[in-house]
Amino acid sequence: MKGSRYKLDLHTHSIISQDGGITAAQYEKVLQSGELDCIAITDHNETSFARIMQKKLGNKIIIGEEISTRGGEIIGLYLHETIPGGISLDEAIASIKHQGGLVYIPHPFERIRKGLQQETLERITTDIDVIEVFNGRGRFRDNPLFAQQFALKNTIPQAASSDAHGWRGLGQTSSALKEFPTQKNLKQLLLTALFDKTYTPFYTFFYPLLNRIKNNVVLVGDN
Repeated sequence: MKGSRYKLDLHTHSIISQDGGITAAQYEKVLQSGELDCIAITDHNETSFARIMQKKLGNKIIIGEEISTRGGEIIGLYLHETIPGGISLDEAIASIKHQGGLVYIPHPFERIRKGLQQETLERITTDIDVIEVFNGRGRFRDNPLFAQQFALKNTIPQAASSDAHGWRGLGQTSSALKEFPTQKNLKQLLLTALFDKTYTPFYTFFYPLLNRIKNNVVLVGDN
């Protein structure tokens, strides 16, 4: 906690993601250092690592998942079970809500990372709990202004998150809250959040590619 606020990152990828590389020790170190007070682990189509880390570190870890739907990528927060990738966007939203989770929209309007576009966002507006208005890895490719305008127009809580795929991306981008976040109070707290809108160092943009190569080498070696 810095000052009287709690620093939160709602979008990160661990070693379980094919393109992720943050280890358990690195998550723990960042939390112990106070760089962040609460982190959502949002691996691609997987929650097993997040569930293990929450058992170890308690409510400092939010169980999340970045779901690859047929309509684009969407994140579920405060989940209990993994939601399979490849399903429809509507099915993913229904599953998140069924678990009592929150629907979080990562990198909206972006096409490279399969962000949801205007027409889709307009259709599901009432289902959106939080929208990412700043992505730490979005330099040269995101549309933070469009995301902010959409959030304001539809009165949707905003968040700034790192989308870190390596530990050096953690702590660069965050949302600072007046109280510690829970499933019940997160949306309200984000309405008065202070955002650290800092892009991660340029070299961290290569983490996903390097992690894919490294993880594929490990898989081949295991075979």
